[in-house]
Amino acid sequence: MPELPEVETTVRGLEKVLLGKKLESVKAFRNNLRRPIPEDIIERLEGCIVSSLGRRAKYGLIFTNRQDVLVFHLGMSGRWRIDPSIIEKHDHFLIKTADGCCVTLYDPRRFGSLDLVKREVLAIWPYFLKLGPEPLSDDFTVDFLAEKLTRYSSSIKKILLNQNIVAGLGNIYVCETLYKSGIHPSRSGKSLNFQEIESLVKNIKLILEEAISKGGSTLRDYAQPDGELGYFSNFFQVYGKEGDKCQCGTPIMRSIEGGRSTYFCPSCQK
Repeated sequence: MPELPEVETTVRGLEKVLLGKKLESVKAFRNNLRRPIPEDIIERLEGCIVSSLGRRAKYGLIFTNRQDVLVFHLGMSGRWRIDPSIIEKHDHFLIKTADGCCVTLYDPRRFGSLDLVKREVLAIWPYFLKLGPEPLSDDFTVDFLAEKLTRYSSSIKKILLNQNIVAGLGNIYVCETLYKSGIHPSRSGKSLNFQEIESLVKNIKLILEEAISKGGSTLRDYAQPDGELGYFSNFFQVYGKEGDKCQCGTPIMRSIEGGRSTYFCPSCQK
């Protein structure tokens, strides 16, 4: 599933071709993805101008001068394609700008979503209402996380994946961050000391920023809007590396927690 760096990379790619542009033509080739596509999406978007783009958690945001926000989620396999040579079976939504650019939302599994939300109610939109702070924001601090950890007895990995605590973190980057911080994923959040929490917050920010700078991680279907593949996956230390040797020489292990694979070094992570 595309995580925060992949969505951020997608937004930045779309910004290059959509920002300030008039949306001349909008087409929906089906009426639903993970949930129904708004019936009035065409009339509300056609003729508007894209005023800005952004991201909240794993959602991309396209703001218009009509105060509508096109909110997209890439699901398991979705991506936007810029100026595709042909419209394919899994291109479910299309936007053409007045200067001739075409972007399509390609989603083979249809686990993504498209919504239109008024800007003034975006913060209280049901899918955003309970989200925690952005991990790259100034609101995500050591003190903030330390206070949150006192409330939860579950594993630190489960806590970091809880979108109500911190928004946008996913399995890949939590595994990588816990490894870099030397923290075992199954440890109780309450067991972490201040220095460990400080390291965790610092490394979450560092790893996310590095992943964004490298275009995200290309796993299975993900690619940037211009077709380029993200290459942060080349720098994974533990994710997907079960049986490979850690830098300490210990084989990397995999466990299943909450239906998801967790990769870690049993020697380096305590």
